[in-house]
Parts: sequence; C-alpha cells; structure tokens
Amino acid sequence: MLSEKVVNNLKKASFIRTMFEEGEKLRQKYGPENVFDFSLGNPDPEPPVDVKKALLRLIEEDRPGLHGYMPNAGYADVRQKVAEALSVEHGVKLGYENVIMTAGAGGALNVVFKSILNPGEEVIVLSPYFVEYLFYIDNHGGKSVIVPVNRDTFEPDPELIESRITPATKALLINSPNNPTGVVYSEKVLMELADVIKKKEKEYGTTIFVVSDEPYRKLVYDGVKVPSILKIFENSIVVDSYSKSLSLPGERIGYIAVSPSARDAALLADALIFSNRTLGFVNAPSLFQRVIGETAYLSVDPAIYKERRDLLYNKLTELGFSCIKPSGAFYLFPRSPLEDDVEFVRAAMKYNLILVPGSGFGCPGYFRIAYCKDVKVIENSFAAFEALAREFIG
Repeated sequence: MLSEKVVNNLKKASFIRTMFEEGEKLRQKYGPENVFDFSLGNPDPEPPVDVKKALLRLIEEDRPGLHGYMPNAGYADVRQKVAEALSVEHGVKLGYENVIMTAGAGGALNVVFKSILNPGEEVIVLSPYFVEYLFYIDNHGGKSVIVPVNRDTFEPDPELIESRITPATKALLINSPNNPTGVVYSEKVLMELADVIKKKEKEYGTTIFVVSDEPYRKLVYDGVKVPSILKIFENSIVVDSYSKSLSLPGERIGYIAVSPSARDAALLADALIFSNRTLGFVNAPSLFQRVIGETAYLSVDPAIYKERRDLLYNKLTELGFSCIKPSGAFYLFPRSPLEDDVEFVRAAMKYNLILVPGSGFGCPGYFRIAYCKDVKVIENSFAAFEALAREFIG
C-alpha cells in the first residue's frame, strides 16, 4: 500500500523525535516541571523585538498584495536586502540574482539537491550529521557517502575526505557551527579542503559543489568567527534559515545563496528557482519574506546561549563527563560513559533526563544535549545529572 522506501525509512526515523515523544510520556506522568527535556533544538528565546515590530507594522499597514504570489525566487527587493546583509557578513559581493528565498533550510536543501543531482551521484556527508540530510539526498536519487570527522576535534579530515572523492562525487555537505557538536570549522581546515576539492575536480574533470548548511552561523561565542564558505570555495552554495538566528523555526523562512564565482552561476540559480516551484514549495512565505527584508541584519543575543552553554558544560565536566567545549550553536555532545549510547540515554530517562543518542547522528558513543532551554530548567536538571553520573561514572 505504501512506498517501500518510505516504510524502510520509517524504521530509521529520527532519534530526536523519538526521545521527544518519550519525554512527552514522562511529562504526562510526572509533570513538565519535573522532566528535563534536552532533545529538540527548539529555540527558547523570543524573536528580537524589532522582528515583532516589523510583523505588526506590516499587518497594520494592510499593504495590497501582501499575501499574494510573487516571483518563484521571492520578492526581488527582499532578495536584494538579504544579499546586502550577506555581502557584509561574508566579504563577498552578492546581488539579488544570487539569492533565492525558500521555505526554511530543509526546503532549501531539497531544492539544491533536486537541482544538482543525477541518479546515483554522491554527496559526502560528515558524521556526526543532522539525520534528515540522508533523506534529503535520497529524495533526489543521490547517494550519501558518510565520512567521519576527526574525533579529537570534530573537524573535517581533508585527507580522509580526499580518499572518498570519486568521479561520481557531486557535492560535499558541511554544517558549521555544527549540529550536534557545536564545533566551528576552522579556516585552516576549510582552506585545506578547498585545495583537495580543486585537485579532485581537475583530476576527474568534474564540478564538486560545497553545500553549507548555516542556520547557527550567528550563534557563536568567545570571539570565534565563522569562516566564509563563499570566500573559500569556488563552487559554493550557502543554505540558511532564520529559525535559529531570529528564533523563527515555525515560520519556515530561509534562503539559498549561490557564490558569484560558481561555474554557470546564472544557470545554477535558474535551476534552483525552477526546483523551488516544482517541488511544491512554490514560494517562501510572503509575509515573513517582508519581515526578513526589514530584519536580515538582526540576531538573537548569542550571550543568552553562552550563559546556558557555560552552566551545563561546567557542570557536566565537573561530574566527569568528557566533552569538547562548543564554540557555536546550542548543543553539547559529550562522550557516553557506556559504549552503547542508546542504552545510556534510556538509562538517563530514569532520572527524567531526555537526551539523544549519538547513533542518531551517525556517531555512536556520544549523546547530544540541546541547551536552548530556560536557565531554570538547566539548573533544576543538575540533581538528575549528578545521579546519572554517580551511576555511570562514580
């Protein structure tokens, strides 16, 4: 009755959602105030005040055509404002023709893979990874090639990636600041990767796109700067959403930015615009395009998340958990005290702690904590983490 592929994929469904649903059962049993759910990366802060003001003003203006159709790439003036913000941020000159507005980053990635992939072509995915990536690639006939990052740093290993590039490699998908590790890839490593890709493109006579998923780009700490993919890689495509930077995950608003230096950049943009329509996304939400047109430079205050990171990181390392301190996003990715990380997170549920196993991100032996939660929730969870540490660390 159903697609065999979808039925098989259901068996590999996200651990994140599974753990959230387990948490819902615990909330019903013990009360939400007694359950410490760190499963979903659902931003806790409200959007910046200026975002709300822009939304109210747009609605009150009752502007004609505000809720109507627009060009499939989005409103040209909004695309131009996003391009100007990106030009400042990346140090690369972009125009409206380099930007396509999309229904969030998930929609944007599907548009990209629909546009660039032929059946059987390969996309290198670095593990740990956001699990939906594999489904997005599969949606469009691609083949995911999983390459682990350096476990000492959680940064890409250029030599290992080079060994996995074949004539069928069409893209390298990267995510920095990374979900689930919070690590920001260094400029040095990315420059080495750029040399590798140029070398392999020349060897095989192919084009290898670097697709960068950047929803956490503005959430960085300790003076760390996120290197510009558009500057470093010739054939680069940046995918982003305002879900995290403006705390608007439910509004499904994002964009694709094509590097002006990409081969056949205009043709690539045309393909993306066509896919944006034919996949059924049609247009990014009209109202929130207008909101973004007025707030593209803004972000929630990263200090909100830094405080939470420090609280949890300091507590967990004090208890004996091993964890690389993240420089961005809002996740910790500690090593599991048990080799079986799934068993460990199930044990954590005894203490009403909802965590996500690293296996769900293609990285067994770790677990993810999403610390985009109220400070009180984090502080109230300490007793539960202490009990968990006593059981498994001693």
